[in-house]
Amino acid sequence: MGPENQSSVSEFLLLGLPVPPGQQGAFFALFLGMYLTTVLGNLLILLLIRLDSRLHTPMYFFLSHLALTDVCFSSVTVPKMLMSMQTQDQSIPYAECIAQMYFFIFFTDLDSFLLTAMAYDRYVAICHPLHYMTIMREALCILLVAASWILSCASALSHTLLLAELSFCADNTVHHFFCDLGALLKLSCSDTSLNELVIFTVGVAVITLPLICILISYGCIGATILKVPSTKSICKALSTCGSHLSVVSLYYGTIIWLYFFPSSSTSSNKNIIGSVMYTVVTPLLNPFIYSLRNRDVKGALEKLFNRATVLSQ
Repeated sequence: MGPENQSSVSEFLLLGLPVPPGQQGAFFALFLGMYLTTVLGNLLILLLIRLDSRLHTPMYFFLSHLALTDVCFSSVTVPKMLMSMQTQDQSIPYAECIAQMYFFIFFTDLDSFLLTAMAYDRYVAICHPLHYMTIMREALCILLVAASWILSCASALSHTLLLAELSFCADNTVHHFFCDLGALLKLSCSDTSLNELVIFTVGVAVITLPLICILISYGCIGATILKVPSTKSICKALSTCGSHLSVVSLYYGTIIWLYFFPSSSTSSNKNIIGSVMYTVVTPLLNPFIYSLRNRDVKGALEKLFNRATVLSQ
């Protein structure tokens, strides 16, 4: 295809969520409330970690980056979806669509790497408690986070540069509520075999390998607990790992259900529902999971409320 075919598509049309026209207002209010709760909840986590010195530990250092990632992750797709629902304008410019796809991949991968770093932190805390502060020193924590950001950037950039080389013909309707890479590849009239190869290769590196590392970490944690099968050690492990394990299960469970168990008849709606789960629901639940199951976060929250009450009097 020549360059003229590529430039002929100046914008894409996002079909959005499969919502009946009469229920657009209700769903708009629902997703607006979920988005605002996501932003405020994760910003509250960031504020608590910043203000409470007891939370200045490696675990909460990773959690602060996860909270920031969740805010950005939701902001990549949800505001545009809400705007389209409100204005009924489904169009998105070509450049904006490519940028949205880049940041969606970037924050998806970053979530995966940060959850892996947090799993390693939990492994060291339970399996090597006496050497925890020696192993999880500040330099290593910064290195793990920096590597997560760099690898996520490289992954998203590889997909974006390859997609930018493709040509798009007459059909510019994206069967999704955001510019999903898979949906865009279906619209291209170029050879996408290289793109699909990179998707598989990079997917193994940024999704499958981190999941394997997380499973190995929790396997070692389980083996350590079984060596001393006391109620106290089990309760301590659950309090230490429960929140993280809940988030991992929610995040990877959705991805596995979406990509490893495809359906033939309702694949489009299934992709949309699955994407809503890990772009809207998971970032929404993360602050509640970490605050409700974590005594340190609840203590910091009570301290903040007490301080606010004293200042208001």
